[in-house]
Formats: sequence, C-alpha cells, structure tokens
Amino acid sequence: MQHTLVSQDEWTAAHTAHLVKEKEFTRARDALSEARRALPWVKVRKNYIFDTPEGKQSLADLFGKNSQLMVYHFMFAPGWKEGCPGCSFIADHMDGANLHLAHHDISLVAVSRAPLAEFTPYKKRMGWKFKWVSSNGNDFNFDYHVSATKDELAKNSMNYNYEQADFATEEMPGISVFYRNEKGEIFHTYSSYARGGDILIGAYNFLDMTPKGRNEKEIMDWMKRHDEYEKASSASCCHS
Repeated sequence: MQHTLVSQDEWTAAHTAHLVKEKEFTRARDALSEARRALPWVKVRKNYIFDTPEGKQSLADLFGKNSQLMVYHFMFAPGWKEGCPGCSFIADHMDGANLHLAHHDISLVAVSRAPLAEFTPYKKRMGWKFKWVSSNGNDFNFDYHVSATKDELAKNSMNYNYEQADFATEEMPGISVFYRNEKGEIFHTYSSYARGGDILIGAYNFLDMTPKGRNEKEIMDWMKRHDEYEKASSASCCHS
C-alpha cells in the first residue's frame, strides 16, 4: 500500500480537514434518520400466524410487551440445510444489540420461510439466542417482497427494493419495522432491502476505519459463517 508520508503537523492538518466531512456526514445521517421516522405508515390488516418455539403466534404476539417490532427477513428457504452466509453475518450482531433493544421498547425477531424444525439446528450451531420464527404457510415473506412467488420465479422478475427487478430468487434479505398502538392496531412503518442492511453490520464500521477497509471485490466476498473461518484456514494450509 502506497501512501504519502508526512510530518505529524501535516498529518494532523489533513485529518482535521477530513473531520469536517465526517461531521457533515454525521449530521446528514441524523437528518435522514429523522426523515425516516416521519414517513407515513400503513395499517397491517392481515392476521399472520407464525410457528415459534413457544407455539403458534400472531404478528401481534411477536411484539411481546413492546410497542415496536423489528423483523429481520433471514434468507432460509424450505429445504435449505444452512442459512445465507450474509444473513448469518448480520445475525451475528443481533444478540449484542438485543441486550439493549429489549429494554428500549423494541422486540427484535428473525423470520424465515423454512419450517421451524429446519432452521432450529442451524441456530443452535451458530449459538444465537434471538427469537427466530417461521412464516411457512402464510404470505408474510411474499407480502413484504423478500421471497419470489412461483409466478415471479417463472418470469425471472420480482418486486424487490421498491422496483421490478430483472431477476427472481427464492429468498432475498430485508428488514421490516412495525408499531403497535394502545388499541392493539399494527402499522408497517418502514422496510429496507439490499444494502440497506449494511447499517446493522457493526463489523463493517470497524473495517471502514482501517487502511484496507472492507477489502472486497464484491460485497461480502471474504466473509464466511463464523464457524467456517478456521476450517477454511486449515484447508488452505493443507493445500499449500
């Protein structure tokens, strides 16, 4: 890596100038978050029923005692043996955040279309504690545009990230947020897809401060499930 070497005073001057841009970005991000919170809502009228470790539960039940529900649409289709590596990367950050979210009026839940029995062993393997439920048998994944319908798969075109995409795949990632008022009415307040999930990945913020940054040619091309790094390293040593 080739970088200009300067005196301490020159280094401080360069970083001080850069700090101005960082502060502008922080203020712009705060303004964007405020605008997000001001977006209109839509009332949820369907009665979605999920399979959970506690039995059948409605969308309202997933809120628990909180008024806010954050759903991570975890890519795990029926018949899969493992979850999506990228979703697993995000999921590695969920338990740490949940230590605080659960005490700040937010319930955090992962939802997948696979039957509960199919992803429960994977959750145990990964050592995760967050609540993970199945939408198998209801339209939740299709209504929130993270799973392609049979018709979309046949046409190789699906509604994803608020546009008609020129591809269709069984599962895609996303985040959806809901609010429940005192009357028990539920509203869909926000959804984000594709790289919108980057903001949940704390490891990226660490990487972005380093000289090499994310150091990837394609998004997440270096990342593995957290129990696979040592296996990959051992395999590489064996073939070297």
